[in-house]
Amino acid sequence: MNDQSPMTEQAEPWTRRLGPSDEQVRLMAKVARMYHERGMRQAEIAAELHVSQPRVSRLLKRAVEVGVVRTTVSVPAGVHTDLEDELEAAYGLAEAVVVDAGDDDPQRALGSAAAVYLETTLIGGDDLGISSWSASLIAAVDAMRPSSSPVVSDVVQLVGGVGDPRVQLDATRLLTTLARATGAAPIFLPAPGLLSSPSARESLMADPAVLQVTSRWLDLTIALVGIGALEPSPLLLRSGNSIAEAEQDKLRAAGAVGDVCLRFFDEDGRPVVTDLDDRVIGISPDALRAIPRRIAVAGGVRKVAAIRGALRGGWVSVLITDVRTARALVAAA
Repeated sequence: MNDQSPMTEQAEPWTRRLGPSDEQVRLMAKVARMYHERGMRQAEIAAELHVSQPRVSRLLKRAVEVGVVRTTVSVPAGVHTDLEDELEAAYGLAEAVVVDAGDDDPQRALGSAAAVYLETTLIGGDDLGISSWSASLIAAVDAMRPSSSPVVSDVVQLVGGVGDPRVQLDATRLLTTLARATGAAPIFLPAPGLLSSPSARESLMADPAVLQVTSRWLDLTIALVGIGALEPSPLLLRSGNSIAEAEQDKLRAAGAVGDVCLRFFDEDGRPVVTDLDDRVIGISPDALRAIPRRIAVAGGVRKVAAIRGALRGGWVSVLITDVRTARALVAAA
């Protein structure tokens, strides 16, 4: 008496040999073409060939194992997934997005790429913090399409946005536009980014209206920031929140190469602490780097040292940048 349990279907004969027979290869190729070229479902193939669906599944799997089916990925022009992989490996990034930025309007190309990334990855339940004075972020939020349903709960300002009235509108519009596009409530920080003295900062930080905003920073799940070079951008320069030349010299002497939210760091990403920190109304380095997902939109050759420092120091976990900057960063890693 045979004491073995009966099998619903006998195993393929070629699974017990070194390789499939000619007949099995023929069947394997036929099944593979029906599935991959004609787009037939496994159940349809099984019915047409009068075999079971599990056998079709095994034939498809074996077709890959023996090389009957080979998977190739044809990367379209303008897509740089290999460079993105190199950036992620070199700096431990969770994700890198690299785009072609033409000479005509590189800021717009970066902004468009960031907009698509945000539209794709914001899926709901997040509280998002955003910095104030960044042309790249303005380009990004301007390019975003409004979501059909809320994908962010609150958009919270990370650094003071009050400044020159002529350009303060940009900081206000940045927060308002992002909130509108994501269905979030905008939470403004009613203070300048940089005050004239530590005592003025201390007094303003104790203000209930400011405390109501700064207390939200510890609950953020996403930060959206720019990365600044030591020399301020034209937007920051016009805002009234830029660093004076004498203070830039002090920062340079201390080894600073760039900043995120007016918090400066050296080439290895270590915070550069000066008396300037006692005058900034903005999120602290520790609080910023504790936010789970930190997205930076930054590019341009003049910012390579600053971006590299931000990556080395873990200031950001996702980088959206251009091809030339990405190549320079990989070469300098």
